[in-house]
Amino acid sequence: MTTLREREGGAPARKGAPRPSGTASPSREIRKQAAATPWLFLAPYLVLFIAFVLVPIVFGAWISLHTWDYTRPLKPFVGLENYAELFRSGSGQFTNFWGSMRATGIFTLFSVPLLLTIPLAVALLMAKKFPGRNFFRAIYFAPYVLGVAVVAVMWRYLLDNNIGLVNYYLGLVGLPNDIAWTTSTPAAWVALVGVTVWWTLGFNAVIYLAGLQDIPSELYEAARMDGASPWQQFVNVTLPGLRPVLSFVTLTTLIASVNMFGQSYLITQGGPGRETRTAIYQIADTGLRNFQMGSAAAMSYVLTLFLICLSLVVFWLFRERKDAR
Repeated sequence: MTTLREREGGAPARKGAPRPSGTASPSREIRKQAAATPWLFLAPYLVLFIAFVLVPIVFGAWISLHTWDYTRPLKPFVGLENYAELFRSGSGQFTNFWGSMRATGIFTLFSVPLLLTIPLAVALLMAKKFPGRNFFRAIYFAPYVLGVAVVAVMWRYLLDNNIGLVNYYLGLVGLPNDIAWTTSTPAAWVALVGVTVWWTLGFNAVIYLAGLQDIPSELYEAARMDGASPWQQFVNVTLPGLRPVLSFVTLTTLIASVNMFGQSYLITQGGPGRETRTAIYQIADTGLRNFQMGSAAAMSYVLTLFLICLSLVVFWLFRERKDAR
């Protein structure tokens, strides 16, 4: 039986005939397209990541090696001198920078434990079934959607020594009503930590709540059958189940606390004196107000090194521990 190709005068097709040179097999083309597809989807993110993360990192490191005043055409290369000034006692930047690092440490020390424990208590409460649960969830999360400028200006008036409602209500219950919340210590630290906890606890509570919902209910039922008390269930079921969530919340809270700037800048304005001037505040003041971008860049990289060390400690504390036999 002749094929259609033979009837038209062409040569009969042969199975296994070699493909003409210069033409790729369809399977190879499909593999190439499949390999390129993920990169096409990643391309928008990679462009933004390179433009707004990698380039600023490299450019910031370059600035830190110069006496960089963006109002002058000449920017002399000084090598590691900007870093050396930060560790040279008696230099112009030593006292200011390490004073700001001390303020950052104080704020982090008091805010992080509260932002780990209070949101967890709120999440445990919100995980229970009761009328109006969704309403209370929204109430606790609502402050987090406000910008730092709105929160700081609002609380600056509420904490005002003369016209603030906080002192007014303290006086109504018989407590001292003349506390200088924004111009004296330790009241300024209480104000900054309290405002920050009120503002941001909703975010951590939502993350905890999501983690609690992922813990299988069968574990709690088995613990109750074994006679475990609520506290024992919390220690032996809830906390181990929240280990990845606790690691994430601890790390993000540490980074946010170390990078605190808006509350200090708008509520206490770094006062009294320089007591509440945090590291980010000092970096912004050095670079943007004093036009010493090289020193400011060096400060930022030293602060980054401390953050990396803190992150490694957090990862070590929350690592998975295998029980030794």
